Amino acid sequence: MLLPCLHKGVIEAGCDEAGRGCLAGSVYAAAVILPDDYRNEQLDDSKKLTERQRYALREVIERDALAWAVGVVTPEEIDKINILNASFLAMHRAIDQLSVRPQHLLIDGNRFNPYPDIPHTTVVKGDGKFLSIAAASILAKTYRDDYMNRLAEEYPVYDWKSNKGYPTRKHREAIARYGVSPYHRMSYNLLGDGQLSFDF
Repeated sequence: MLLPCLHKGVIEAGCDEAGRGCLAGSVYAAAVILPDDYRNEQLDDSKKLTERQRYALREVIERDALAWAVGVVTPEEIDKINILNASFLAMHRAIDQLSVRPQHLLIDGNRFNPYPDIPHTTVVKGDGKFLSIAAASILAKTYRDDYMNRLAEEYPVYDWKSNKGYPTRKHREAIARYGVSPYHRMSYNLLGDGQLSFDF
């Protein structure tokens, strides 16, 4: 069972990102502050839930949270600062937008660029341990999926509707055949052949 918080009586925001391993599209992150004694047995790591469960839980999270927000970092920014820093920046942007200022941050993973004046704790596989991180993982994933579905209508050849920008065989074959879109991350090994950049 997931824990409601690390420090009882402290306003704590859980943070997680989605889209780090993708070849295309922005990276999204969410920050969520839940009530101290919050309980929800359906809440879990977004990767363990079906699409339908994630979207149903998104409505519940947005209704029940004391505050929530989503931050975005573009492919161009990812190429400039690298995906690790981009993931941290997306979390910072989500925290920036919270209507309630947290006193502590729970970060999914083992590294984080400190947010000014707010202490943090990193938690490996935190989305399977803490409700607030699980909630953040669901918001980040569903809002990023919405975004990739919109891009898929603009560029249907890459099959983003189903792969959401991840490096599937069909996605890489489309890059080899049609070239890159304005949404591809040019600092990534897009073809999976060890080459970081290429000309079409």
